[in-house]
Amino acid sequence: MITAYIDGGARGNPGPAGYGAYIVDENGQLLAELSGALGTTTNNVAEYRGLLAALAWAVEHGRTHVHVKADSQLLVEQMKGHYRVKHAGLIPLHAEAKALVSRIGRVTFEHIPRAQNKDADRLSNVGMDANS
Repeated sequence: MITAYIDGGARGNPGPAGYGAYIVDENGQLLAELSGALGTTTNNVAEYRGLLAALAWAVEHGRTHVHVKADSQLLVEQMKGHYRVKHAGLIPLHAEAKALVSRIGRVTFEHIPRAQNKDADRLSNVGMDANS
């Protein structure tokens, strides 16, 4: 099992946005640090982009069990199926995430406090900074 800490943010919401994903193995050893600039978009879109980056990495590396930790309760509850995805901009991102989840096999989601997501937050800020 790997754990993917994911985050995304936008300065201004919408504003210059970025995502981050910090992926570790079962022993806490770093496997990957992912980040990217997204141009101008919303916090929620950026959160989903962080998730998609982590899930795509897991697929590319043949991982079959992923535990996703995120400080976005909206994303976590939508991916668990507890909240409906209503925003038109999130519907295709959610569908893409579900498709990647089905390719991985076992994916679990956990909402964590922002203070426990510092590495992914740092990487999302790298992404936001890369917009300029």
